[in-house]
Amino acid sequence: MSENKISKKQQACVNRYIDKAYDRINLTVPKGDKEIIKAHAEKHDGGSVNGFIQRAIKETMERDEEN
Repeated sequence: MSENKISKKQQACVNRYIDKAYDRINLTVPKGDKEIIKAHAEKHDGGSVNGFIQRAIKETMERDEEN
């Protein structure tokens, strides 16, 4: 088994944890924007689109509260 592969049982456990600990938000963007966002995230957030979107939301909310 490859180092990066996990068993179905392990994945099920991870999925249960995610269901308990996180909320999901679906995001729809115009065609082509996904790749632009991904490239930006790779450059600025270590490749994590999720991390980039979370940072963008947090910074916007903080800026909105200041005004």
